[in-house]
Amino acid sequence: MKILNFEEIKNDFDERIFENSRADLITKLSKYPSRYIGIFRSSTPRTKLIQNITQSHEIKFGDGFEILIRKLFEKFGFESLKLNRKLNNGDTISFDQLMKKENDLLFIEQKVRDDHDSTKKRGQFKNFKVKLDYLVANESFDTLRSYIYFIDSSLTKNKNYYTSEIEKLRTKYVSSINLVYGGELFEHEDMGSVWKEEIMSFLLKWRKGLPEFPEINFDLDPNFTFNEIKDLSPNIYKKLLSNDEIIETIFPILFPTGDTLKLLKDYFHSKSFSNDRNGKKYEELDLKLIELGY
Repeated sequence: MKILNFEEIKNDFDERIFENSRADLITKLSKYPSRYIGIFRSSTPRTKLIQNITQSHEIKFGDGFEILIRKLFEKFGFESLKLNRKLNNGDTISFDQLMKKENDLLFIEQKVRDDHDSTKKRGQFKNFKVKLDYLVANESFDTLRSYIYFIDSSLTKNKNYYTSEIEKLRTKYVSSINLVYGGELFEHEDMGSVWKEEIMSFLLKWRKGLPEFPEINFDLDPNFTFNEIKDLSPNIYKKLLSNDEIIETIFPILFPTGDTLKLLKDYFHSKSFSNDRNGKKYEELDLKLIELGY
């Protein structure tokens, strides 16, 4: 019998990974137009747009996996604790996973792949140590189990480095500290075959429903696109609409029929008459879209 509900976790993944992809792309186009246009590139604008969305989804995959791991541990009786904490110096630290079962504390620093360069791996381990110091100083527990966890067990680039640094920490802390990959986390936590039967099973089924390429024709569903992007800052749209090359090169790819832009024009027009403090900016955007024929 499955512990996790496929549809529930699928919705978590889809929401965390794919939601706001269009708004994110519009924002990046406004802030960094040169990344998408210009002659000194080996890729076309269309290819660059697809690449950007795909890369964004890859980064957010780790966020979806954090939810999956959290819900799985909760099924085994763990209680999730507050993830964002303030240090004495005012800085904020954010835990990937922090849970408690009875009076046993579980801390997991979770990443997708162990493939970082030397600078980033040192930064990650320093971050892990700061969090460990915080827990020892501020949390009450009978036992503390800490993990540096990489989901993908096929990449272990810095395994020797992490193993060596963990050995140094073990002489200082009264804590179980381990480096684990893939299913090793659940073996350490005596959770049976959940890696294969729950996690791998979910991923295989979820991936079958993924499209071959992300959709970059935002006019296929103009209402959906409009609702996702309409409340972006008017300054973002001002930069976009003042860039002739973006309008000429990128807009025909993202908005081939212009249906989304027409919805935006009507929205900007209504906002220009409201008491919104950006009313003047919305009026300018409305006039610009009219000038462009929308």
